[in-house]
Amino acid sequence: MTAAVSFSKVSRHFGTVKAVDAVDLTVAPGEFFAMLGPSGSGKTTCLRLIAGFEQPTSGEIDIFGESAVGVPPYRRNVNTVFQDYALFPHLNILDNVAYGLMIRGVGRAERHRAAEQALEMVKLPGYGTRKPGQLSGGQRQRVALARAFVNKPKVLLLDEPLGALDLKLREQMQEELKGLQRALGITFVFVTHDQGEALSMADRVAVFNDGKIVQTGTPHDIYNRPKTRFVADFVGSSNVIAPQAMQALGGEARWTSLRPEAIRLVSEGGVNATVRSTSFLGASTKLFVDTAIAPLALSLPAGQPAPQEGETVLIAWAPADLHTMEDAA
Repeated sequence: MTAAVSFSKVSRHFGTVKAVDAVDLTVAPGEFFAMLGPSGSGKTTCLRLIAGFEQPTSGEIDIFGESAVGVPPYRRNVNTVFQDYALFPHLNILDNVAYGLMIRGVGRAERHRAAEQALEMVKLPGYGTRKPGQLSGGQRQRVALARAFVNKPKVLLLDEPLGALDLKLREQMQEELKGLQRALGITFVFVTHDQGEALSMADRVAVFNDGKIVQTGTPHDIYNRPKTRFVADFVGSSNVIAPQAMQALGGEARWTSLRPEAIRLVSEGGVNATVRSTSFLGASTKLFVDTAIAPLALSLPAGQPAPQEGETVLIAWAPADLHTMEDAA
């Protein structure tokens, strides 16, 4: 099967700065692929390389089997949805959505018909006569999606499109984006620094750091089997235990990840710990405890009584919840 997007040893340098450093990646047709990482990790530059807004310093980029190196953005069958939506304030919603079709020379009646269908797809029927300033943030985000869908791209690029929304609306739009992607079958490449977004929406996730991909896998693999300390710490919350501490706990002398929710309070047979602090999070309570070997964090589900600060407790975990990692940071 021909990949929707493939990078082969792609680099992008800005002077001495290696924004992207010899990246290999493959995105399958119809896949929801997330590029996750902190600011400056290279994920957005990779998105811009796919879009054609940047050209690689070296390496090869293919889109559905055809080389994209040197090909301008308007000749690529991709569309980009930006965080700020980039809607034209002087145009009504229908003309905003139909803008790409107008540029391609599609007649007014035909492009408006296609734009109305796209607005129905994103649950905004009848909004065509309004201006962007009359819509909420979530509605403007839907218009930006409709404007991308109307061009029927093979690949849709999304550059942190939910970043400007409040938490409740962001969670709602995550579900809607997933549903739209499944219904349309379009390849989505989604850039985010929010690990919750990546884990909840993507089929696969590539974790970026310092211009490189440090791990690619399903959300389940990335969360439960992090390859490095960076992935364990960045994707969710984890106790990263040093080799000497693991050895003192009776385990293998390797860097090890232990998720807070895997640790439980027990009445006997556990490790002695002193509660340093607690944080009530609604659905759970997070405890920070000190042991003779290492400080640890654990998460108690809602409804389970939490010990008080300064209290001594016994904690335990299953051997299967300990995940050893590579020595690389």
